[in-house]
Amino acid sequence: MATGKYSCLLLLAFVAVAVLPVTLLFLSFTSISHIWEIEGTILNYLLRSHSRIPSNNNNVTNFDKANIVNEISPNLTTCHDSYGRPDLLVNCCPPLSGEASAVPIDFQYPLQPSTLRVRRSVHHLDSAYIAKYTKALAIMKSLPHSDPRSFTRQASIHCTFCTGAYDQKHSSATVNIHRQWLFFPFHRMYLYFHERILGSLIGDENFALPFWNWDNPESMVFPKMFHEGPFYDSQREPTHFDQIVDLNYDEEVGIVSRGEEQVNSNLAFMYNQVISSAKKPELFMGCPLYPGDDGFCDGPGTVELAPHNTVHTWVGLGSNPGQEHMGAFYSAGFDPCFYSHHANLDRIWDIWRDIHDMHMPINDTVWLKSHFYFYDENLQLVKIKVSDVLNITKLGYTYEKTDLTWLNKVPKPFVSPQIAKHKLKIRENYYKETSRQHLLRSKLEGRSLENPMTIKVSRPKPYRSKEEIKEEEEVLVVYGIKIKGDMKVKFDVYVNLVNETNVGPTYREFAGTFIRLPDVMMRSTTSEENQKSSMKLGISELLNDLEADRDESIWVTLLPRTTSCAKTTFDGVRIDYMR
Repeated sequence: MATGKYSCLLLLAFVAVAVLPVTLLFLSFTSISHIWEIEGTILNYLLRSHSRIPSNNNNVTNFDKANIVNEISPNLTTCHDSYGRPDLLVNCCPPLSGEASAVPIDFQYPLQPSTLRVRRSVHHLDSAYIAKYTKALAIMKSLPHSDPRSFTRQASIHCTFCTGAYDQKHSSATVNIHRQWLFFPFHRMYLYFHERILGSLIGDENFALPFWNWDNPESMVFPKMFHEGPFYDSQREPTHFDQIVDLNYDEEVGIVSRGEEQVNSNLAFMYNQVISSAKKPELFMGCPLYPGDDGFCDGPGTVELAPHNTVHTWVGLGSNPGQEHMGAFYSAGFDPCFYSHHANLDRIWDIWRDIHDMHMPINDTVWLKSHFYFYDENLQLVKIKVSDVLNITKLGYTYEKTDLTWLNKVPKPFVSPQIAKHKLKIRENYYKETSRQHLLRSKLEGRSLENPMTIKVSRPKPYRSKEEIKEEEEVLVVYGIKIKGDMKVKFDVYVNLVNETNVGPTYREFAGTFIRLPDVMMRSTTSEENQKSSMKLGISELLNDLEADRDESIWVTLLPRTTSCAKTTFDGVRIDYMR
C-alpha cells in the first residue's frame, strides 16, 4: 500500500513539473497584457523565464511577433545619466523626492466642450493671443524645477526620451522615441500635456499652442514672436532670422537659394516627403517597433528625416558643438519654438492621414499598447497609450485651416525622359568598358559614400498589372548604411539623374534625403556590427513621371552632402514592394 502511495505521489509530481511550463506558456500568450503589470513577482519572473518573451526587445523572432504583446514603455525607476553628445554626459531625470513612487492613473479623454481648441499658425496670431501665451509661459518659467509643470521639467522630458535615460519595462533596452513608429504619437502626447498645463496656469481651458507653418509660403521666415519676452532664446542661429527656412537644409552647403527660388524648393520638397515618397505607413512613419532581420531596426520616416531634422538644425546655433539648443535633441525642448515646430509636425501627421486615407488605426498591437507617463495640469501622473492619441478631436483640439500650397507642387524632370534614357545608355556602355563595372551591380557591401555614386538597380516587377500598381508601392531601399563615429550625415537620392551639378527637390529625379543626426543612445545600446540603418522611399509615382515605370532597371545616384559621408558606407540598393 505504501509503495502504491509513493508511486502516485511521484506520478503527480512528474505531471506537475511537465505541465507547469506549458501552463505558463499558455498564460503568456493569452493574458500577457495583464501579467506585464505585475512587476517584481515570482509569477512575472517565471513567465519571463519559461515563455518566449524576450528579455531584450532586440531579440524578438517572427514567432514572437505573431504571438506576444510586448508594448514599449519606460520603467520610471530606471532613469539614469545619459549622453546628450558623445562628449557630454547629462542628467535629465526628474527629482527623486516622492515622484518615483507616484501612482499613475489611466488617461481619460477631456470633457468635450462646445468648440474645440484651435491651434493657429504663429504668423496669424493677434496681440491678445500673444499676450495670453506670454503670460502662461512666463508663469511656467517661474515655477521651481521640483514642479513637473515648470518649463525646465517640460524641456527635460524630451531629453530623457531622446538620450536613452529610461530603460524599457522588463528589458535592459532603452526607450527611443525617434527613428520609428513612436515618433509621432509620443510628441503628440508631449504637446497635449504641455498645452493643457499652459492653459491651466492662466485659467483658460481653451488655450491652444500655435504651430509654425513652415510649409506655407507666408510663414517660412522664423516667427517674430519668438524674438521677444519669454519666447526669446539666445541659442539660435542669428544669420537665419530673416531668411526663408530651407526644409532640405545642410549647414555645410549653407544658403544656396533665396526668395521665390527657396519657396518653390520647399514646396516641391514637401510634396515629395508627404505625398510622393510616403504613400504607406512604413514610408511616412519609419521603422515599426519590431527589430529587423539582423535584430536591429533603424529607419526613420520621410518627414522625420526632413523637415523635422532640418528645421531643428536650421534654428540651432551653428557655433555650438551640437548646434544647441534646437540642433541637439537633448537640449531642443529648452527653446520655446520647439513646441510650435512639433505642433506643425503633428498637424502634418493628421494631413498625411487624410490624404492617404489612413485614419483607420494601424492593426499593430505592440504599437497601439505602447505607453508613456506624463504629469498633467493637476500634478497627476497619467499613463497614456498610443491608441489614446490617434484622434485629435477626442483630445479636444484641431488645427486652423491654411493653404496646402505644396499639395499639387509636382516637380518636373530636369530633362525629358527620352533624352535622359539616351544619356543613361551611354553611361551604361561606359561602365561596361571601364573599371566601373561594379556599379552595374546593386549589391556593393560596404562601399564608401565619399564621392557621388550612381548604380544600376534591377526592378523585379517592371510589368505590373493595374491592380498590382494600385495595391502595392514600389520602394527604393538603400540598406546597410553604417556611420563610423557619431556625427551628422546627409546624402540625397536621385533616380535617372543625368546632371549632378544642377539638382534639388524642384526636379522630379529627386527621390529623397537621408539625414543622420548624432545619436549616442543608439550606439550605446547596439553592437558595432548592427549599427546599420536603412532608408525606404516610395517611387511608384516618380517612375511614372520619369516614364521609367516599364523599364527593367533604373539608375540610382547617391549624392553626399556632408564631408562625414567619407566615413559612411552602405551595402547596396534594391527595389522592394510594399502593400
